[in-house]
Amino acid sequence: MVTHIYKTTSTFPDRERFNLISQINRAAVSIPSNIAEGAGRNSDREFIHFLAIAHASTFELETQLIIAKELSYLSVQQLETLLEKIAELQKMNYVLQRKLRNLDQTAVKKSG
Repeated sequence: MVTHIYKTTSTFPDRERFNLISQINRAAVSIPSNIAEGAGRNSDREFIHFLAIAHASTFELETQLIIAKELSYLSVQQLETLLEKIAELQKMNYVLQRKLRNLDQTAVKKSG
């Protein structure tokens, strides 16, 4: 996803280098970075927290891509393709969070 975003933003006008391009690229990088950081933590609860941050970044990225389309930096087809990929990430993230929460609840019940 990140490489696809970087390739896409490389076609934007240079005047957006420190504005929209930077914002989009940072949001895209934030997604796998937060997932990786959360995976490296010592508890499922912390992992869920970082997954939630990554999830929020997907919505930030969606918004920025819609703005880019409105500014005619993206075609409707490009936007739809990217939004489909983002929706897939959102679903996977949500399912993983739910599974981790269920594991955490099961562990609490067993210890209590």
